[in-house]
Amino acid sequence: MMAHSMPRLTVVVPCYNEADRLDPGPLFTFVDAHPDASLLLIDDGSTDATKARLEGLAAERPGRIRALPLTPNRGKAEAVRHGLRDALAAGAEIVGYLDADLSTPPPELDDLLAALGRPGVEVAIGARVGMLGYDIERSAVRHYLGRIFATAASTMLRARVYDTQCGAKLFRAGPALAEALAVPFLSRWAFDVELLGRLLIGTPAVAALPIAAVVEVPLRTWRDTAGSKLGLGGMARTLRDLATVARDLNARRRAAGTP
Repeated sequence: MMAHSMPRLTVVVPCYNEADRLDPGPLFTFVDAHPDASLLLIDDGSTDATKARLEGLAAERPGRIRALPLTPNRGKAEAVRHGLRDALAAGAEIVGYLDADLSTPPPELDDLLAALGRPGVEVAIGARVGMLGYDIERSAVRHYLGRIFATAASTMLRARVYDTQCGAKLFRAGPALAEALAVPFLSRWAFDVELLGRLLIGTPAVAALPIAAVVEVPLRTWRDTAGSKLGLGGMARTLRDLATVARDLNARRRAAGTP
């Protein structure tokens, strides 16, 4: 039976050639446990059987899981942007995204949702922080490259951010988010920084979000997943992309009258 109203939370999962790797079990468990949530699975121009697989998953949870095909391949940044815009247009009150490898288990979104319940919070982002009592499995190389990246990103954003690149983020619907998603991302690999920058800078038409509206939430569980498409080469491309993002954010600051 189709749902009579749009669930208030929609989580976008961008997928490219994930037919053999996507694990539907955690996705089904998540929507079954959250009556007010839906998943939007994006097939980003895959060359394997991903499109058919996503349509099959959607058929098993009609009204709760939906498949959206994009052609041709546009890259993760644009797949996420299109998915978020689609969810907002459908009336979702909270939108977000998760990586298809589910390195962040879907139940971790509960802590992000709780953070959005705090007064004034509009954005909750997962942070992979290795602390006692937390199960964060990340290679040493990726961890230290991540620290370099986070330092550069914090400088660009003019905000102390521990982990911009964790693929688990939730946003409350509003004018600032709609404006931030209105035009394509310039960066294919550092779009998370680009999106946060757009939200924190605003435009002449839409006010920026205050820095206090964005919170990081330490994940309890996260793991490097075998077959992840972002290796060291991807890390290097992401770092290079920061230069492009930095130029754009500075131009946006000038346009918004921000010193």
